[in-house]
Amino acid sequence: MFNGIISFIKLLSSKDKGLYVFIHDLTGFYPKNIELYKLAFVHRSMPVKDANGNWVNNERLEYLGDAVLDLVVAAYLYHHYPDKHEGFLTSTRAKIVQRESLNRIGKLFHLDQHVKASSHSSSHNSYISGNAVEAFVGAIYLDRGYDCAQKFIEQKIIRDNIDIVSLVNTEKNFKSRLIEWTQKYHVVIEYELVDTYCDTENNPVFRTAVLLGGIYAADATGYSKKESHQGASKKALERLKSDQVFYEQVVATAAATESPNL
Repeated sequence: MFNGIISFIKLLSSKDKGLYVFIHDLTGFYPKNIELYKLAFVHRSMPVKDANGNWVNNERLEYLGDAVLDLVVAAYLYHHYPDKHEGFLTSTRAKIVQRESLNRIGKLFHLDQHVKASSHSSSHNSYISGNAVEAFVGAIYLDRGYDCAQKFIEQKIIRDNIDIVSLVNTEKNFKSRLIEWTQKYHVVIEYELVDTYCDTENNPVFRTAVLLGGIYAADATGYSKKESHQGASKKALERLKSDQVFYEQVVATAAATESPNL
């Protein structure tokens, strides 16, 4: 109660009143350290320095929030689906935290409206909203602790905005689909980062190739490794479906691997 009063007093005299109100309306609490949330909305394309003159952006918070999201979602599914096997839990978690889901939630929460990014990055990087969700979760974790972050994720993200039953029946996670296929046919799958470079706005771009049974299948680029993995997986699935010779070559690698030495 006392901490809440102090936070409210800070709010009344703060130049960041709008952000305080936005965070309170979204989470149900006033932030203790508003600077964390301000940092969560700084995209890497913006030239921003901290008090010490260091260039800063939300990538570290994004990294932390990604880990917190994975843990909370994994625990939530584990406790709410006690009869489901590991494959279901892994696939469902991947669908919940996949970039498309987080992008939708980020826009629903209006996080994208608070992100500071160059105009080029805003129009060309479709993952800014999803990245902001992860950075925002990272800020909550550092500001209010794990319990508060867990409550926000479970209530605001999962219960209020994720239809798990419908999500389970969708097949948008191409990487999960490809992995399931390789497990079915006992094919070794590898993802190799073959190139990294920066676009004209200094945003890092990743090119990833996917190999099936040691055979090159496809490659794709993305603004994150996850995005490039998804793109390469989608292309590999399409090739397996359309190229019969390639399909047979890949499946044959499993038979060769399993053959006993003579």
